[in-house]
Amino acid sequence: MSEANGRPIVLVAMGGHAFIQRGEKGDIHDHEKNAVGICASLMTLIERDYNLVVTHGNGPQVGNLLLQNELTQDNVPSMPLDVLVANTEGFLGYVLQQALLNHLRGRQIKRYVVTMITQVLVERDDPAFQHPSKPIGPFLTREQAEERRDRLGWKILDDAGRGWRRLVASPRPVRVVQRFMIRDSARAGHIVVACGGGGIPIVRRQADNDYEGIEAVIDKDLTSSVLAAEIGAELLIILTDVPQVYVHYGKPEQKALGAVTLEEIEGLQAEGHFAKGSMGPKVEAIVNFLKAGGKRGLITSPARLADAMDGRAGTHFIGKI
Repeated sequence: MSEANGRPIVLVAMGGHAFIQRGEKGDIHDHEKNAVGICASLMTLIERDYNLVVTHGNGPQVGNLLLQNELTQDNVPSMPLDVLVANTEGFLGYVLQQALLNHLRGRQIKRYVVTMITQVLVERDDPAFQHPSKPIGPFLTREQAEERRDRLGWKILDDAGRGWRRLVASPRPVRVVQRFMIRDSARAGHIVVACGGGGIPIVRRQADNDYEGIEAVIDKDLTSSVLAAEIGAELLIILTDVPQVYVHYGKPEQKALGAVTLEEIEGLQAEGHFAKGSMGPKVEAIVNFLKAGGKRGLITSPARLADAMDGRAGTHFIGKI
């Protein structure tokens, strides 16, 4: 499998919460069990003869590492956020890689799986760095948060009365550094896990233009959109906890969207139908992918993925014809 095999590439993005179900502790056994279920759903794409790239979120997992930083700071050197994102890429990549390999072995399918520790370039002067808006890490008392603000320069926020949290920037992804390696591996038929947690945020150092990490969180759906376009994916799938996209969500007039054109979905965006903290970034990611030349997008749940691929579920986004 060293050369392109002619199969189309599909990129599937899933959230970090997919590894931890409601009421679970989030230990390694929970992660492994849920990964098995997620990867069982992904097998429908392998059986349909796609080349597969998988991306994932890391919100709960990087939050736990930040909490470990807090609890062990007197005994163990704390690591910056970009390093913690790299840690979660390895951890969750391993869990997904193992589940995928076992599913492939059980079906006697000879395809290989690789996890790539992935850097994503952002602009040093992205406005997000001047206006951090992404709450991360554990809830703190006001006194604890203010002490870290004064000592470490944190931006802090009272998070809906639940406690004080650190705010970090969420800059827009510009380019995935390992895009060609991901593309070539996928074209060769290998399943690639990449861009975990939106990718490790890096910038160009002003002194010599070298890469260096920066503390930030990149939206994994927006990174997935950039990567899908860069590797020439035919289809971008975003898995979430609902089977379709809805307008007037949670209201009596709620309506599920079946198939929509790029023009139609942009009109619904302009009307403010998709919340920034939930479906908004997912729809934006699909729209960006279609505008960059992608053919199709799909938003659905893991449980309905096979049905969605048969046109019986999900919201299907159609690019320029």
